[in-house]
Amino acid sequence: MFADFLKRLTQADPSPLADSDARLALTALLVRVARSDGNYDHLERQRIDRIAAARYGLPPADASDLRMQAEELESQAPDTVRFTRAIKDAVAYDHRIAVIEALWEVVLADGVREAEEDSLLRLVCSLLGVSDVDSALARQRVTRDP
Repeated sequence: MFADFLKRLTQADPSPLADSDARLALTALLVRVARSDGNYDHLERQRIDRIAAARYGLPPADASDLRMQAEELESQAPDTVRFTRAIKDAVAYDHRIAVIEALWEVVLADGVREAEEDSLLRLVCSLLGVSDVDSALARQRVTRDP
C-alpha cells in the first residue's frame, strides 16, 4: 500500500510532499519515536492522536485513522536515517521544528524519558537539520504548556 509513497519519498531528489503525505510521513515519525523504547502504549497512541487532531484540525476519528495509517507506514519505512532525511528534503524547516515539539510530546507522554527515546530524538533532530538549541526550546515549550 505504501510502496509508491516510500519510493517517492526516498528518491534522490524528492519533490515537496503534498499536505496529506507530509501529515502521514510526520505522524509515522512520531510513531517511530514512540516505539523506540519497545513500549508503545495507549498513552503514546492517545498523545499522537491528540497531536494529529490539534496540528491538522482533524476530528478524533480521523486523527486515529491517520495514526493507524502512520503505524503501517512506519513498519514499512526504511531505516530511520533514510526515512528522516527524506522527510527533511520534503518538508519546510518551520514544519520540522513543529515536528520536534510533537516528538517531545510523545517522548514525555508516559512521564518517563527513556535513554532510547532521547538518543533517537537527538538523531532525528540532527537528520532533520534542527539545531540542538531549537530542540531544547521545543522541549521547553512542551514541558511548559501541558
